[in-house]
Amino acid sequence: MRFRGLDLNLLGAFYVLMQERSVSGAARKLNLSQPAMSAALARLRDFFGDELLVMQGKRMFPTAFAERLVPQVQALLGGVESMLTNRSHFDPATAQRTFRLIASDYVIAALIVPVIEYISRVAPGIRLELAVPSERGEAEIAEGKADLLISPDYYVTGEHPTELLFEESHVVVGWGENPLLQAELSLEQFLAAGHVGVRIGTQRQAAFADRQMSITSHRRNIEVETHSFLTIPLLLLGTQRLALMQERLARRMCMIHPLRFQPLPFPFPAMREMMQYHATRQTDEGLNWLKALLLREAERS
Repeated sequence: MRFRGLDLNLLGAFYVLMQERSVSGAARKLNLSQPAMSAALARLRDFFGDELLVMQGKRMFPTAFAERLVPQVQALLGGVESMLTNRSHFDPATAQRTFRLIASDYVIAALIVPVIEYISRVAPGIRLELAVPSERGEAEIAEGKADLLISPDYYVTGEHPTELLFEESHVVVGWGENPLLQAELSLEQFLAAGHVGVRIGTQRQAAFADRQMSITSHRRNIEVETHSFLTIPLLLLGTQRLALMQERLARRMCMIHPLRFQPLPFPFPAMREMMQYHATRQTDEGLNWLKALLLREAERS
């Protein structure tokens, strides 16, 4: 289909070229031959009167014009995708669809696992892909690579809609036989103990609790740092170490491992866990159904 002389299929090719910054990479992603992809780039250059991608050394880089064009094309393609997704009523019992969620292993264990169990009973054609958080979480939402990002509020921006999923308290957790947890823990004992900390992603971003501790006057002795919330219990067992843990996760982990937890011996803010999605998906019946399931489970737990 053409619009004002432009083959609209070329917009999809343009967007993938901007993502891959490689003719051969874009060709592979679109299942085209490299000559066909090169021809598409040539037609785009001719239509827009701009090189769009230029070679510098062994890499290709977008021109300033191409970078300005990307968000406009992205919004257009997102609107088309939303239109196609919503062309018929979403029926969970018969729908065949895959949702890609970006969420920490804590959110998966505490919230998503029960939702998956429910989905398997009422919506057998629904498939979930779970991806670990990274610095590109919001970019993946913007690029349509993920349907939903679940993250503490300070890790999301206002570029796309967000909804509060739940608020979470933190507790101090340790091995069930840790002498420090046999009676009420004092602040002095808490600070003197060895601790397990959490940093996430390739840039080692501090988890919510670790970030909050870093801006207080309380300084912990971090003996071990891990990338995964679910490894915390293994790093506590048989030791006198302590860790800050989300209360939902602590309750689940205490059913699996010989752990115990207590309230923190000082005031600590609640964590606001948010859901973020692309602006074009606000009327997506399937995504709204999934969000409702997550909200219901959050209220129940």
